[in-house]
Amino acid sequence: AVSLCNRHVKLLMNAGLMADLPSLKNSGAEGVGLFRTELQFLVRNQIPKRGELSDIYGHVMNAAGNLPVTFRTLDIGSDKVLPFMKNVSEPNPALGWRAIRVGLDKPGVLRMQLQALLRGANGRDLSIMFPFVSLPDEFYAAKEELSKAIAREKRLGHPLPQKLEVGAMLETPALAYAPDSFFQEVDFISIGGNDLKQFFFAADRENELVRRRYDVLNSSYIMFLKHIKSRCDAFGTRLSYCGEDAGRPLEALCLTAIGITTLSMRAASIGPVKHLIRRTDLGALERQLEQACSIGQTDLRQVVKDYVASLDISETAVS
Repeated sequence: AVSLCNRHVKLLMNAGLMADLPSLKNSGAEGVGLFRTELQFLVRNQIPKRGELSDIYGHVMNAAGNLPVTFRTLDIGSDKVLPFMKNVSEPNPALGWRAIRVGLDKPGVLRMQLQALLRGANGRDLSIMFPFVSLPDEFYAAKEELSKAIAREKRLGHPLPQKLEVGAMLETPALAYAPDSFFQEVDFISIGGNDLKQFFFAADRENELVRRRYDVLNSSYIMFLKHIKSRCDAFGTRLSYCGEDAGRPLEALCLTAIGITTLSMRAASIGPVKHLIRRTDLGALERQLEQACSIGQTDLRQVVKDYVASLDISETAVS
């Protein structure tokens, strides 16, 4: 999508099953910003075999054609429990043993999945993202497992990706303050908004008593996102925003206005978001947001609403 001020916004779709892939072309998405690989594990009573996974990943890339696909490694724990793994009782699973923490503690599963991704790519470009990275050392350890998988595939004579990009999901505030060396090392950052906002506001997104109390279009959260963007910009690290808010028109406008111009969302959200961006001067909205922040206004949702109200757009386009 291209805004009135000629700012290009890349709209990607989220997926997790082969059945999602027809929406890639139907929705007008420019690629898959997040392919959830855990779904192939959650629907089985035993761990899938490497060959089965490599076939699935290969089919996904075939279905995407020339469009890019970013595969997120196994993101389990919290609300996603594998049928064939012993359930660990934790007082607060959202802050517990999950995602890359499980992968590094159970490296055999992570290694097998990385081998399957390399094999499924079959020499094509490959983009891999590690979930819930809180510390640079977790990213480096996961990347070392990937290096081992690459070495194994090379020994076996299997083709390696023409281009390999390795990124991290930023879902905890800690990673935003990682040393410069991390931002130099990582190829891309995807902000996992669903988790990041609950940890930023210390408000459980499943708790109805507090989940609606805090708005992502609050100036403190938006200023935090701008900090993340400035860290990425300093080292040329690509940045995207992934989650429910990326697919909500007002939130999408605000995110793109502050310079986060790659969004990944449900396929059904791409059309409405694209429609609104094409009718918006993001530069003008950015200046209004900056002015609001400079005078201490915290409710940026109202700023975006007022801006949209000045446009000739029906209310259904932003609902």
